[in-house]
Amino acid sequence: MKKPVSIVWFKKDLRIHDHRPLARAADQGPFLPLYIVEPELWAQRDYSARQWNFARECLMSLNDDLSKSGQPLCILKGDALSIFQSLHERHGIASLWSHQETGNHWTYDRDRRIKQWMKSHSIPWHEEQTGGVIRHLTSRDRWAQRWDRVMTEPVTLASDRFEALEGSWPFKLPNAQELFTSSDYCVNRQHGGRGEAINLLSTFLHDRGQNYRFHMSSPLTARDACSRLSPHITWGTISLREITYAVRARLSEIETDPSREAKSWRQSLSSFLARLHWHCHFIQKLEDEPRIEFKNLHSAYDGLRETIENGAHFIAWCEGRTGFPFIDACMRALDQDGWINFRMRAMLMSFASHLLWLPWRETGLHLARKFVDYEPGIHWSQVQMQSGTTGMNTVRIYNPVKQSQDQDPQGIFIRRYVSELKDIPDAFIHEPWLWPAFKEETYPLPIIDHVAQARQARDLLYRLKRTPESRAVTVELVAKHGSRKRRVQTKSSRSSPLNKQNVKSQLAFDL
Repeated sequence: MKKPVSIVWFKKDLRIHDHRPLARAADQGPFLPLYIVEPELWAQRDYSARQWNFARECLMSLNDDLSKSGQPLCILKGDALSIFQSLHERHGIASLWSHQETGNHWTYDRDRRIKQWMKSHSIPWHEEQTGGVIRHLTSRDRWAQRWDRVMTEPVTLASDRFEALEGSWPFKLPNAQELFTSSDYCVNRQHGGRGEAINLLSTFLHDRGQNYRFHMSSPLTARDACSRLSPHITWGTISLREITYAVRARLSEIETDPSREAKSWRQSLSSFLARLHWHCHFIQKLEDEPRIEFKNLHSAYDGLRETIENGAHFIAWCEGRTGFPFIDACMRALDQDGWINFRMRAMLMSFASHLLWLPWRETGLHLARKFVDYEPGIHWSQVQMQSGTTGMNTVRIYNPVKQSQDQDPQGIFIRRYVSELKDIPDAFIHEPWLWPAFKEETYPLPIIDHVAQARQARDLLYRLKRTPESRAVTVELVAKHGSRKRRVQTKSSRSSPLNKQNVKSQLAFDL
């Protein structure tokens, strides 16, 4: 009888560095590194081919690293529970190792079924904490301090030689055409893989990131000023702990440098470090309350925007044909690039929810499919925040014309993505319908009166927010999900913070 096999189940942690489940399984002997391609997962409405193509490149990179260490990756396709059942029947499963996953509701249900099966067969499933997200959290008090402790723990070094497992194991890595019925070619999509992540981190810390704090809001500058690590964090080619260590090391290098350049670096990297905190802060919300993927966090907003009442508005928003040049440029940029900076994500969601009065679940699904860096915990928390359904946050209704004037004053970004407007004079680029020579056949008129719609939405949302019943629910939500303001630490020593700014709950993920 063959000896039962230990399995390391890779999910969205596609690396061998700082991977504790992998290291601990390897300490006990041979193991099977396994990734399961789950067609039913990829058929969910929040997933897309562009995400799979990125993940596929990450898996090829992971296999290279595992193979160099003596144990190639095994890839199987199908239902995860059925695959574990089959592996147990043929080989026997001694133990299962993985990171905890805070994914969409489909993965939550899948893990519950697998956990039940593992328990019924007396197979131990060792799950390690992912980043700073805490499972079974009872209180948000001192959550940030616990985050700091996790991020200052030693990085788990990858073994350069694993004990090889006997036998041959399949490596079946399907392409997008095998998983998806429709194509989703994202022409400017970022590439996956560990090497890409390491290069992005290096260039951000020593070259691109100096003005991050000031350049991350505009789509003109954010593409280079942001780290662009977000899809790599999502798919786990690099860990948050590795990034945090690298940022703190860079801050230590320039801690006493009195130059203006060093001061700019310190401000930007401190701001970036704060956002690493907030990355986990938002995922923690979904971990604590999975229903926010589908239902309003605050019950006072139940019954609002439940269905798409104007399908033409929804289609125009999805296709970037709303008649508002900056909105349309952002949507088209997202379609082509698979990424756009946070402020523009917030604006797109706010525009859809407040000005077009579209349901956040449907617009959120569209954006989720477009984001290569789609992270369910961050995404659905932010979707609700920007839609004004959390009850805890300030209702933000962005003026699309003012945002255009502020973030793209000369219309450079607009002309890059909305080619129909390339000949519009600068004076009319933000409101082309005011140009005497404007032709509706070339570019549509605005589909709404944004000023009137904003006033109507603001009045209704604030009226709901101020009722005694609503305030009572808000108090409960803040106690459970609200941030606890604190000073963000920028060094490994918890007693020596460099950054003196207070982090506000409005800060959001913009990596």
